[in-house]
Amino acid sequence: MKNFSAASAFARGKDGEDRAAAYFTDHGYTVLARNWRVRSGEIDIIALQEDVLVFAEIKTFPHGCLYTLEQVLGQIKQQKIIKTAKCFLSKYRKYNSLYVRFDVCILDMPGMPQIWHIENAFSELT
Repeated sequence: MKNFSAASAFARGKDGEDRAAAYFTDHGYTVLARNWRVRSGEIDIIALQEDVLVFAEIKTFPHGCLYTLEQVLGQIKQQKIIKTAKCFLSKYRKYNSLYVRFDVCILDMPGMPQIWHIENAFSELT
């Protein structure tokens, strides 16, 4: 039963990332990478919109609430995303002159829009 649960969560997460990528594309972003990984972590979506480079964390929460969101996107997770973004910028220096933004997309959370895009959800200074 536990494997079924993990498989379901993985499938739900993949579906959410697919929908978020389509959302970004539909809103004028160019998706540069999905599930970009290095030793320090992973970034779900890296997208470009004009002179803004967006590192986006995608969360699908069909049974979640704001408290759940706060728990899974706490300070430690944010720092991991920031560290991973720095690795991306180190590897792909052509993006270093762009404004960098950390967004979060929440999908399917009860009481919220189907895709809730939070721009500038956090920064290195938070």
